[in-house]
Amino acid sequence: MALFVPAEPGPPEDVRTWLRTIGGAESNVACHLPGLGVTSGWVSAVGDDPFGRAMVRDIAAAGVDVSGVAVDSARPTGLYLKESGAQGSPVRYYRAGSAASAMGPEVLDRVDLTDVRVLHLSGITPALSDSCLELVRALLAAPRGGTRVSFDVNYRPALWAGRDVSVLAELADSADIVLTGEDEAQKVWGTGDPDRLRALLPGPDTVVVKHSERGVTLAERGAEPVFSPALRVDVVEPVGAGDAFAAGFLAATLAGADPLTRLRRGHLQAAATLLTHDDVGAPLAASVVDSLLTADAEGWAAARLTGLGVVA
Repeated sequence: MALFVPAEPGPPEDVRTWLRTIGGAESNVACHLPGLGVTSGWVSAVGDDPFGRAMVRDIAAAGVDVSGVAVDSARPTGLYLKESGAQGSPVRYYRAGSAASAMGPEVLDRVDLTDVRVLHLSGITPALSDSCLELVRALLAAPRGGTRVSFDVNYRPALWAGRDVSVLAELADSADIVLTGEDEAQKVWGTGDPDRLRALLPGPDTVVVKHSERGVTLAERGAEPVFSPALRVDVVEPVGAGDAFAAGFLAATLAGADPLTRLRRGHLQAAATLLTHDDVGAPLAASVVDSLLTADAEGWAAARLTGLGVVA
C-alpha cells in the first residue's frame, strides 16, 4: 500500500503535509533483503493509478523483482496513514476494495516459484478477502520442492473482526517457518509460551516467538530453544520492526548461520527500522553489525543504538 506519514510535528489533525512512502508487510520484507545480499521478488496487485505506479517504481528501486505485480485497471491501490510516535503509531487503513484484496488462487498461474528458496507470507493477506484467503491456502498446499514457506502471523484485530481467527493457526501449521509475537500468539493459540506453541504447531520446523522489547526465542524441531535478548534502541517509531526482523532472520537462515546469529541478525535489522519513521530504515553501518554479531553476551547487553550509532 501507499503509506503516508506526517512530514511535520504536531497532532495529526493539525498536520498539513504528509510524506508518501511504501507500506505493507511482504513488500517491507522484500525491500530489506537486497541490502542483506538476498535477491527478492514481490508479488501483489496495484491499481492503475499514481500510487500504484509509484509503489512499483520505489520497490523496484530497492532492488526487488516486481515482475510478479499485476496492474488492476478496475480497482485502486490501497493506502494507509500512520500517526508516528515512539510509544506506538495508530494506523488508519483505506484499502477496502483495493486491487490487492481482489487477488485469488489464479495468481499461481502467473508466478514461477521453481527456484525460490523461501516464500514469505503474512497473516494480513488472508484477512483481506475470501479470495486472498484461498490464495494463501493454495500457496501453502502447492508442491514445494526445495522451497521453504515462511509465515509471519501479523495478527491485526481490525482485519479479523467478525472472522474466524483460528484460520491463522491452520495456515501457520502448514508453513515451514513461523514468526509470531507473544501477544498475538496469545490471541490465536491462547498462549505465548514458546514451549507450548512448539507443541501446538507440529507442522513447522521453525517457530520464532518475539517477546516485544524483552527478546526473541527460536524453537526448532529436535533442538533446545535459543533465546536472544533484544538490543536497547532509542525508538523513533515501532511500526515495521517485525518485518525487518523477519528479513534479517530469513537472510541469516539462508546463509546457514547458527541460531544465535540468526536471531541477532533479526534484532539488528529491526533496530535500523526502529530508528526511523519509515517502515524500511536505512541499514546500520557494516562495522556496527559486525561488532554486535560477534559480541559476547555482556557486550550485546551493554550496547545501545541511537541515531548517531552505538553507545556502550
